[in-house]
Amino acid sequence: MENKYDISSFVNVITEQAMKKEIVKKFKLRRKEFGITQKDLAMRSLVSYASIRRFESTGEISLHSLLSISSVIGLLEDFYCLFKNPIVKDNRR
Repeated sequence: MENKYDISSFVNVITEQAMKKEIVKKFKLRRKEFGITQKDLAMRSLVSYASIRRFESTGEISLHSLLSISSVIGLLEDFYCLFKNPIVKDNRR
C-alpha cells in the first residue's frame, strides 16, 4: 500500500485510504484461508496475475476484476451488503 499519512490514524473517521487498506487485508486473508495463491486465483478468475498483485499491494483494481476474484473465493454475495442502508432525509424542510 502507499506510504502516505492517513487522517484516520489520528482521528476516528473512515477514509477511502483506510477502507481500501482494510478491504485488501480481509481479501488477502480470505484468499489464504482458501489456500489459493495469486497465480491460482488469476487462472480461476481470468483476471491477470499482475492485476491481482497490484490489488493486493496498492488496492487498485477494476470493479469487474474485483467481482471476478471475489466470486472465486466466495465473497461475491458480500457485495449485496453495499448501499443496504436507506437514505434518511429530513422532509420537514
